[in-house]
Amino acid sequence: MRRRRVTVRRGPSLLGTMAIGGAGYAIGSSRAKGAAQDQAQSQQIADLQAQQEAMKRQAQYAPPPPSQPASPRGAPGMSMDDKIAQLQKLGELKAAGVLTEQEFQAQKASILAA
Repeated sequence: MRRRRVTVRRGPSLLGTMAIGGAGYAIGSSRAKGAAQDQAQSQQIADLQAQQEAMKRQAQYAPPPPSQPASPRGAPGMSMDDKIAQLQKLGELKAAGVLTEQEFQAQKASILAA
């Protein structure tokens, strides 16, 4: 009688291979989710920083507080340098879209009349 040759498996069994593959999939999936969350968080931070910058720029062009005179008529005898500085500020406000053309022309006329 002949004996059958016994083969010995080397390496993990089928179930072991499935376990290794499943663990690898879980780790990869977890890392991908973490990367997506990091990217979303970075985008939110960038959006908030952009909003803050916009608010800072808008605050630069905000009208003066009510305690100060709102128009240059309250300061008779302004020097030419003061008038030029105010006209430049008005030009910046118009360029930024804060003032309309009519508002710009009215303020310009009042500065030049003073």
